[in-house]
Amino acid sequence: MYRFAKAALNLNGQAGRQVAVRHVSSEASRAFHAKFGMPLLVTGATFCTAVWAYVITSTGISWNLSPVGKVQPKEWKE
Repeated sequence: MYRFAKAALNLNGQAGRQVAVRHVSSEASRAFHAKFGMPLLVTGATFCTAVWAYVITSTGISWNLSPVGKVQPKEWKE
């Protein structure tokens, strides 16, 4: 990204096109996602599920999902 920003500040448009073409043609990103994409997704989903399962079951948070029947009006004071 640094090379692209440097080329964008350059007045010569050819330099920007060269950096953009070089960036698009890189196979490193595609190879990384092809190799590690699904394991990272599964690991992230498992971690998220585990954390939320812990929060819901073990922290003792009172969730108070519905106030119906729990909210009572106060007595009128004159």
